[in-house]
Amino acid sequence: MKVMVVDDERDVETLFRQQFRREIKAGLIDLCYAFSGEEALEYLRANEPPDVVCILSDINMPGITGLDLLSIVKERYPNIKVSMITAYGDDQNYLTAMSGGAEHYFTKPIDFAQIKRDLLQNGDASAGPGP
Repeated sequence: MKVMVVDDERDVETLFRQQFRREIKAGLIDLCYAFSGEEALEYLRANEPPDVVCILSDINMPGITGLDLLSIVKERYPNIKVSMITAYGDDQNYLTAMSGGAEHYFTKPIDFAQIKRDLLQNGDASAGPGP
């Protein structure tokens, strides 16, 4: 299953590779990375139909924000599951994300055990508890 991680902080790639090393090695998850909302959309357009099953996106990014990306992806690629990741667990972002079709809303520090359970048990980032 291909999962795209979208975050403008490049060190997130190393963090996700470390946290998912067993799942990657076992072939359960294939991670790809985009370092902006624009880059994520370019990847999806270049791979029609997209091979990404789930997107884990930071909310606060320059240019296309995670919430903007959520809206665009749900409109253009409704079968792709999108979950939000943020350092700011405020109610407004949570409500905006969930009403916009987000599957889950994770706050930093990231609960990787929860993300793994959601991805591997359900085959996607299914909804779970809020902030």
